[in-house]
Amino acid sequence: MQRLIPTLRRDQVDEALISVINTLQICAKEISYRLHQGELAGVLGSTLDENIQGETQKKLDVLSNQLLKDILLECKHVRAIASEEEDGIVDGDESGDYLVAFDPLDGSSNIDINSMVGTIFSVLPTPKDGRSGPDMFLQQGTQQVMAGYVVYGPSTMLVFSTGKGVKMFTLDQTVGEFLLTRSDITIPAHTQEFAINMSNQRHWSPAMQSYVTDLLAGKQGPRGKNFNMRWIAAMVADVHRVLCRGGLFAYPWDSRKPDKPYKLRLLYEANPMSYLIEQAGGKATTGLERIMAVQPTDIHQRVGVVLGSADEVETCLEYHTRSGNE
Repeated sequence: MQRLIPTLRRDQVDEALISVINTLQICAKEISYRLHQGELAGVLGSTLDENIQGETQKKLDVLSNQLLKDILLECKHVRAIASEEEDGIVDGDESGDYLVAFDPLDGSSNIDINSMVGTIFSVLPTPKDGRSGPDMFLQQGTQQVMAGYVVYGPSTMLVFSTGKGVKMFTLDQTVGEFLLTRSDITIPAHTQEFAINMSNQRHWSPAMQSYVTDLLAGKQGPRGKNFNMRWIAAMVADVHRVLCRGGLFAYPWDSRKPDKPYKLRLLYEANPMSYLIEQAGGKATTGLERIMAVQPTDIHQRVGVVLGSADEVETCLEYHTRSGNE
């Protein structure tokens, strides 16, 4: 099987970006080890703190964030990093060619029940216009040069794209190397599977409520076919399933908090996952526009997310277009 670095060189990825990817896979191996130690390592449970998002931090959230910060900032090609867990950015090497944004441990509420979690990352070019600070990261998702995630499940998998399709690598614990197990991932255009948090249905826009109601109506409804619902409560795990066998994942607008109607972060979650989905032939939208066309105004900006099998995303969009709602 092909190893990570030789595969990247065959794809003619530049050496600076290879160095960044190599640094990320070192982080992934360390986080994977800590996770698989579980309670034996004393890293389960919550801290007494909240992150910048106002969410209670898990011990492994803090540990994963610190590991990524420390290791990435040792890479001379990293100009700066931005984390979902941090208020602002952290500067690296001033001559670095790349910016790295990440969610250190997506789905961390699953940790204590030994369910799937993951690390999501996005790599952007360092702007050449003299911008500094958080403004460097305010780039559309179309500017990403690489994006991906690591899913820590029964096996640890590294999934990413450098703009030449989506590749999946599996960590071989016997040799400590990520080996290529799938390449040229393609998402089926049609699906009968969707992932959404149904407990929030009453808070969605009328368009989204109508769309999901018709999915649940099955063969007897206007869609004329039965759908299955899956929900792991970790975006990284639900999107991994979509990449493996198709489907639709959604985290839409929610009326409960008018000042924060969206859950998922554009830089750390929506953009990198949209990059992968589009590279695999799928589609990704906020419900109003292509996710990667959104111009960020803040590094912690949130957006609605509907992504997955192209035809099903288009159908969902038709409901939004007809209603004129979010």
